[in-house]
Amino acid sequence: MKKRIISLLAVMALTVGTLAGCGSSADKTAEKSGTEAAGESEAAGEASEGEDEAAEVSSVKAGFIFLHDENSTYDLNFLNGAKEACEKMGIEYVLKTNIPEGQECYEAACELADAGCNFIFADSFGHEDYMIEAAKEYPEVQFCHATGTKAHTENLDNFHNAFASIYDGRYLAGIAAGMKLNEMIENGDITEDQAKMGYVGAFTYAEVISGYTSFFLGARSVCPSVTMEVTFTGSWYDETAEKEGANKLIQNGCVLISQHADSMGAPTACETAGVPNVSYNGSTISACPNTFLVSSRINWAPYFEYAMGCVADGTAIATDWCGTLETGSVELTELGTAVAEGTKEAIEAAKADLIAGNIHVFDISTFTVEGAALESYEADVDTDADYTPDHDVIVDGYFNESGEGFRSAPYFNVQIDGISLLDTAF
Repeated sequence: MKKRIISLLAVMALTVGTLAGCGSSADKTAEKSGTEAAGESEAAGEASEGEDEAAEVSSVKAGFIFLHDENSTYDLNFLNGAKEACEKMGIEYVLKTNIPEGQECYEAACELADAGCNFIFADSFGHEDYMIEAAKEYPEVQFCHATGTKAHTENLDNFHNAFASIYDGRYLAGIAAGMKLNEMIENGDITEDQAKMGYVGAFTYAEVISGYTSFFLGARSVCPSVTMEVTFTGSWYDETAEKEGANKLIQNGCVLISQHADSMGAPTACETAGVPNVSYNGSTISACPNTFLVSSRINWAPYFEYAMGCVADGTAIATDWCGTLETGSVELTELGTAVAEGTKEAIEAAKADLIAGNIHVFDISTFTVEGAALESYEADVDTDADYTPDHDVIVDGYFNESGEGFRSAPYFNVQIDGISLLDTAF
């Protein structure tokens, strides 16, 4: 997910696989598969929901642009959500994979529009400027983008951003990690001061910072002595770098590892070393049966159903849409066999409190910054070209991440006490 604010923001140069451009065999296969699935679902829909609704849905053709392919856990999560939503609604769809964060995205978006797609979605932060360029050229087409920051400042009727409160999911996954640390302490495997976690991040963007901080705060809510080290790879998908990062953290004494990067590098390193791991965007239990604890993810199907439904009935799509635990947009996988006793109950209780508003992930009473409480913080919410802080986001005693009145994409970029960075080159 995925790519955001901080003073170190730079244009990403990602190495990617073979492009699935217009007319490629990969695109043709995806389009055929989507059409066939849509035909079957639409026939069922006509029988159960009526001809009028089926006619509305049949007016939608969806196009999807992905940074990588199914080998990336991040992109696979979007792919699955897109297929699930389209096939449920009976909508024809076209998938374009391995589209870099460059002019190739604009070209892919134009090809989809020219192919009759009136709903086009891209999944990576660096796609945004190219989606905006295409949206200006095709005003009759609705363009939607995950993790982006510019929809509410561009003021285009046909360009929209979407995200979800994944920090809630990270926090809950952190509880599973904290429970495991407590078990290790109780069993005498580690002492309280050895309860150090490691985290493999891609870039020093706000999305990654928000993610590892919420994970840490979840762990500390049940294991007060926990600390964490973070390393960065400089890529969203680099299996070698992610594996090396995990091994470096393990060598530094980290006894549990999580990640915000998209390959199986870190989880497999943990399985080899026998170190518990919390993955992201999907379960890794098949590859890591002895060490997998849990994974959090954004379920994109609710957003796709919502946005494509808007296209079908001609209603406006929200400029900034943020899914929640309640909308089914933030989920945890099934727990792995390595979790500590009582983990399920602890997660369920915290989830209920998050939904009820009894607790907030970034409650300022639960952390400090350089030894002091964070009583006020100017964050970059409106996103100008220089990423200038423009809003105080401390509201009612907590950092209001992706909250009502602000944009959907994360902007938490605070370095809190208890977390140390091994490198900040990215």
